[in-house]
Amino acid sequence: MKRNNAKHLCDFLDGTGLHRHFVGTSWRPLKKITAATIIFLLLIFFVAALVPAGWIDAFIFSGAYSKKSITTTTNTSTPKRPEFPLQCTEGINVTQACPRTYPTTHDPTNPSRPSNLTCPSYFRWIHEDLRPWKETGITRDMIEKARRTAHFRLLIVDGKAYIEKYRQSFQTRDMFTLWGILQLLRVYSGRLPDLELMFNCGDRPVIPSKDFQGPNAGPPPLFRYCSDEGSLDIVFPDWSFWGWPEVNIKPWRSLLQSIKEGNKRTKWEDRVPYAYWKGNPNVAPTRMGLLKCNDSDKNDWNTRLYIQIWFYRYKIYIEGLAWSVSEKYIMACDSMTLYVRPRYHDFFIRGMEPLQHFWPIRDNSKCTSLKFAVEWGNNHEDKAKAIGEAASNFIQEDLEMDYVYDYMFHVLNKYAKLLKFKPTIPPNAVELCSEKMACHATGTCKKFMVESMVESPSDELPCTLPPPYDPLALRDFLERKANSTRQVEAWENEYWQSIDKKQ
Repeated sequence: MKRNNAKHLCDFLDGTGLHRHFVGTSWRPLKKITAATIIFLLLIFFVAALVPAGWIDAFIFSGAYSKKSITTTTNTSTPKRPEFPLQCTEGINVTQACPRTYPTTHDPTNPSRPSNLTCPSYFRWIHEDLRPWKETGITRDMIEKARRTAHFRLLIVDGKAYIEKYRQSFQTRDMFTLWGILQLLRVYSGRLPDLELMFNCGDRPVIPSKDFQGPNAGPPPLFRYCSDEGSLDIVFPDWSFWGWPEVNIKPWRSLLQSIKEGNKRTKWEDRVPYAYWKGNPNVAPTRMGLLKCNDSDKNDWNTRLYIQIWFYRYKIYIEGLAWSVSEKYIMACDSMTLYVRPRYHDFFIRGMEPLQHFWPIRDNSKCTSLKFAVEWGNNHEDKAKAIGEAASNFIQEDLEMDYVYDYMFHVLNKYAKLLKFKPTIPPNAVELCSEKMACHATGTCKKFMVESMVESPSDELPCTLPPPYDPLALRDFLERKANSTRQVEAWENEYWQSIDKKQ
């Protein structure tokens, strides 16, 4: 379903307001004054002359200042993190403004996660994605060249977000991408330096590397959800991590928990020994070719391509127009993923390897390749189960929402350091905040925004970005992945040769 205007799905309201009520304290005259009372009052006045008035207020009027705490040297408890829920202004024709109460800086006083925790290995690709600008830096002219295909320009200045929109994206991709960035600013308040970038919400990369050769090429930096080996587009987490209203996919944090619970419903050994896939076959020829592998009167390719349930040992991943958002959901489901050879990559798949996290499938011979994969898995159940579990563990542990925010933080932080100019807010840009997006949203959009909203800045530091690959180490890593795929293809060739000899 394509929507020309996302406001039909998620409307906005403007406004502001935070009301604080102060409680008064009444005094009753003393009916009888005793010597002990006089001594007590003199003691109070004596202490008042030596101690700051605020302490006395906190002591005497504790009912009126019930939220105020006094820190002492004997108090070893961790203070409660401040919470900043949505501050919506109700009313007709009221402009929703961005509140000024949410902190633009936050220094964790007692981080619960040590700063020496190294990020997962796929974070190393941040260095590779930004390598085209390592020597030259990024100029304003380079960014302006990216405007031609961008859906919006994003600026972060003094910890606040500003947006200049150029065109409507498909469905609500741009909206939930921006929502995710706003939540990042809530997680790591004030930690990102000022920056300016262009973002494209389409499917396929649009910055071909062949057009920008040489030391003075100056390629335009453009963020998007996927790229390929022949493109320079900078990959970034996709919108669905905060929810996909059009298909009712919940935000990733809560959905991941649901997937984990679903994995427990049926043991791997009890799952149906076939592979399944469900999706739109009309978006790409490779998917149309996949339908030829469905069960028929002539051939059973060990695949079922028409239903969607949990109880299959093998699940098929295949690209559409480009990379598919279904990738993380399929990988998380404990079943061994049959991964049709891709052209595109998102931000995390480059940390996964064939035979360790998935089983590679040939794109030019899908049906025979899928049949062999299922046959191999059913004859090596322990190994197939281990591959499925390894992928699921990777998704559950290395792609949890905290790491998604850390990836966003590191790619934006490293990108910002490449800028050769000071970002300034353009005249047509508007400030964006959670209130402007969520306060007057309706239906599923409202539900997902509220569900995925960050209410407190993190008391944890971002994981430590690992160093870039040494060129030799990177070559060895890519060669190891290629060798694993070649090994599977060799096994597959032997299998079908043995079948032919028997016939």
